Amino acid sequence: MKHYPHHLDLQPAMHAQGTVQLPGSKSISNRTLLLAALAEGKTDIRALLASDDTHVMLMALQKLGVHWTQRGESRDYEVQGIAGVLPVHQADLFMGNAGTAIRPLTAALAVLGGDFSLHGVARMHERPIGDLVDALNGIGADIEYTGEPGFPPLHIRRGHIHSHRLQVRGNVSSQFLTALLMAAPLMAAREPVRIDVVGELISKPYIEITLNLMQRFGVEVQRKGWQSFTIAAGQHYRSPGVIHVEGDASSASYFLAAGAIAGGPVRVEGVGRDSIQGDVRFVDALQAMGAAVTLGDNWIEARADGPLRAIDADFNHIPDAAMTVAVLALHAQGTSMLRNIGSWRVKETDRIAAMATELRKLGADVEEGADYLRVTPPEQIQPAAIDTYDDHRMAMCFSLASLDGALRRGAPLRINDPKCVAKTFPDYFEAFTRIARNDLL
Repeated sequence: MKHYPHHLDLQPAMHAQGTVQLPGSKSISNRTLLLAALAEGKTDIRALLASDDTHVMLMALQKLGVHWTQRGESRDYEVQGIAGVLPVHQADLFMGNAGTAIRPLTAALAVLGGDFSLHGVARMHERPIGDLVDALNGIGADIEYTGEPGFPPLHIRRGHIHSHRLQVRGNVSSQFLTALLMAAPLMAAREPVRIDVVGELISKPYIEITLNLMQRFGVEVQRKGWQSFTIAAGQHYRSPGVIHVEGDASSASYFLAAGAIAGGPVRVEGVGRDSIQGDVRFVDALQAMGAAVTLGDNWIEARADGPLRAIDADFNHIPDAAMTVAVLALHAQGTSMLRNIGSWRVKETDRIAAMATELRKLGADVEEGADYLRVTPPEQIQPAAIDTYDDHRMAMCFSLASLDGALRRGAPLRINDPKCVAKTFPDYFEAFTRIARNDLL
């Protein structure tokens, strides 16, 4: 296991420049692992993310009797699919704080049947799962809360699926719909499965990732906009043979933002213009704030093109990458408004409250609402010790406050509990310090 200090001190850096090879996408990695496990045949997964969240999924699959092997010390894995039939019918599964693991696994195990306990860290037991459980229990699954109703931990027993039409609310987390979509082919042997979304669906680009990957594993989903999804009868998952995991577009945002703040160019490799990840649209926000961005097939590059401008935009479609915009606002001219980010409240921490608290430490004037954040930058960014709330994105975002921008200088920062980045990007700070420099070469 990698060793992390209790805190990490970052000194101001006057320039950001270089190239970063991105780790694999968390969203793609955990979806791919589960689909490969459920599929018929053997799947060769290339460039899987090495992180706490993927480790959680790998260990859970292993406990469920799914055989997988890692190729040496590489990030390549071979997964032997179970063709929709679980080898193990009883297991106690630790899910850490991995929403991309617990939610799809809950749906799959509820449909396949058995006797399973799912639990995680304390924060996981504060993250809602009630809408997913209601949708599954409503068609005959047997899922019981063993703690606070509406939240993990869960006990799943063998139920009796008596309906093939489900309803799920879409305004809390898109992961609930993702979970139902991924489990749907497991109950579509003889008749089609239809999933209706009640209300507005948030984070739609993440559903696009789910549908794209399901298609690569041989399952087509018919849809009516964002309100209804149908899986035709008789479809089942089949291995595509080899599948490559894209670099993580959310992680790309920190380095692209660094290039936009502190000169650049900074290039990220592993994701590009044809990415299936919605967070690649972070570049639209960067361009709106005045940065120069270039996209290739498998790379994106950003550089400063004068002082950054404030932004007022709806970030419902890219909630994770929007956190980077909140810190970019420290370097912008004017007051920035981030709208429709209510899903931040139920992530690894209450990200609206946490972001507001830490931005104020740096001297910003911040107004927080139920689903918005208004950020007015200070005349000068103030030195501070940043608390990270066991949230990887808090740690990575706030590193950007140490950079010198066109309008104001960065500040010395202390990042408390930097080990939280292990959730998705264990080597983040090494990568960041390689591009943050005090020369102008």
